Amino acid sequence: MRRHLVRHYLEMVAAMVVGMLVLGAARTGVLALAGVDHSAARHPEIAALAMAFDMSVGMVVWMRYRGHGWAGTLEMAGAMFVPAVVLAPLSWLSVISGDQLMIATHVVMLPLMLGVMLRRREEYAR
Repeated sequence: MRRHLVRHYLEMVAAMVVGMLVLGAARTGVLALAGVDHSAARHPEIAALAMAFDMSVGMVVWMRYRGHGWAGTLEMAGAMFVPAVVLAPLSWLSVISGDQLMIATHVVMLPLMLGVMLRRREEYAR
């Protein structure tokens, strides 16, 4: 069971990375062609939310392909957004920098994903 959980976790991380790279590149290209400034340095909160969206799309596609229901899939997508939403006010208040926001968002989502997986252990162990 543990091996299946670890494999599934790594599959989802890979799907998130693919989503982030593919959708992030597409969005950056489209916004550049449109002349829109989409700088993470100038708008770190928006960049963190966009990153969470990109990662969620990749993960949702993979989870639905693997046969997960919508409830578990949306819980996992929520684990991508919660850190960005919770930490964004700290960036607005200059408690943390934009770089720290991005790093913390990425780091915090990993244990949140694990928490969702452990909550639905039987679903993720197959």
